[in-house]
Amino acid sequence: MLIDNHNRKINYLRLAVTDRCNLRCNYCMPSEGINFAKNNKLFTIEELVKLSEIVVSQGIDKIRITGGEPFVRKDLMVLLRKLAVLNGLNDISITTNATLIGPYISELKQLGITNINVSLDAINKETFNKITRRDTYDTVYSNLIKLISEGFNVRINFIVLDGQNTEDIISILELMKHYNVSIRFLEEMPFNGGSKEFSTIKWDYKSIFNHIKTAFPKIEKLESPATSTSINYKIKGHKSTFGLIPSFSRTFCGSCNRLRISATGDVITCLYAKPSNNLRAILREGNSDEAVKQQILKAVGSRAKTGFEAQKKYDGIFSNSMTSIGG
Repeated sequence: MLIDNHNRKINYLRLAVTDRCNLRCNYCMPSEGINFAKNNKLFTIEELVKLSEIVVSQGIDKIRITGGEPFVRKDLMVLLRKLAVLNGLNDISITTNATLIGPYISELKQLGITNINVSLDAINKETFNKITRRDTYDTVYSNLIKLISEGFNVRINFIVLDGQNTEDIISILELMKHYNVSIRFLEEMPFNGGSKEFSTIKWDYKSIFNHIKTAFPKIEKLESPATSTSINYKIKGHKSTFGLIPSFSRTFCGSCNRLRISATGDVITCLYAKPSNNLRAILREGNSDEAVKQQILKAVGSRAKTGFEAQKKYDGIFSNSMTSIGG
């Protein structure tokens, strides 16, 4: 079992399989992209399987596959097939932009990998294209509806961007009200590859809630797990639910149970912190599983208590892009 230095149980790993993405969302990176890692700097599938086996032996029972865009990796399904039969791993989930997932939906269902987060920051096609700088809306929407229709547990991640997509907040709630889906509105974070700096935001989770309440006054707050990053609600008459994620306000830090490992092997104990150490080299040097475990224990044993505390320790943390951190 992994227990951090603030007595928090760590049982959830966000595991990035690539830093590459086929979209160029303007809140994530500059239009020209970032300096993506060379292939030899990324974990191989065999290394990702080995790493997963190690962390599960330490008490990790939930792994979320992230990127970049995970399905950019042509060999992703090889990893997922291995994880699906890994003893002790109870929950495998994926965060995706849903541009490339279509051909794999049937097999994902067969493997029991049914927890899918779809990044969708606009329901208006023109707005979507402006944010992503790509014309893939029809594909994304088609795959989203297919996932919902096939019975996947789908959560839509919608990052609220001042002056860009706020008009779509009510629209997406209205559009999805007949579906068994959760729409989660996230505060914008400044991990955009240095393309934009800010220290405050207009659309924090309270503002988002008040905006929703003006259109849907009959809202019920739902009970959420103690480790949940979202505050969850249900609108009367809607089959769907919605959540608010205070990713910039950071109200959920006290119950954080998450660890991140980037596609290049960096151990990241908080989005607002620098990497603690790197596991790729340790694996490639043929060190024992115990050596990897010790590095993970070291990282977990020196976590900041909150994202604000972590941010104070590091200059230039916001020059990172979310695609290189691991979503």
